[in-house]
Amino acid sequence: MAHVQLLVNGQLHQVEADLQTPLLWVLRDHLGLTGTKFGCGEGICGSCTILQDGKAVRSCQLTLAQVGKSALTTIEGLSKEHVHPLEKAWLEEDVAQCGYCQPGMLMAAAGLMRHKPKPSDTDIDEAMAGMVCRCGTYARIRKAIHRASQEVKP
Repeated sequence: MAHVQLLVNGQLHQVEADLQTPLLWVLRDHLGLTGTKFGCGEGICGSCTILQDGKAVRSCQLTLAQVGKSALTTIEGLSKEHVHPLEKAWLEEDVAQCGYCQPGMLMAAAGLMRHKPKPSDTDIDEAMAGMVCRCGTYARIRKAIHRASQEVKP
């Protein structure tokens, strides 16, 4: 077991865990941040997506040892009181059906918009490739990302 300091959602946390523990389980089991979901455990579905230094990553594929001093953002840290443009657009476009994949979808979209505030359809398709929504709300997800991008100031 190792003692590791993590910066998650702007707060420092002390964690005692094996360095080979997937970050997903550290977030969920050690920090109680259960918004990040377990889907496939192989980095394929995207349900566990978070931001690492602003870039969308699969937390099931990162070990605690690989995180280092990165700034990590989970769905719980996307915004206080659910006022992020993406969260509002998700509601306005009625994106979620079952909702299980939505935290990962939102975080992937947030990573995209952080680097491309006004993404094209191609940008959205590339950023969301590999994100699995079993309910098939892909068209509404794209529409919500475009809606959110309208709120971003140039």
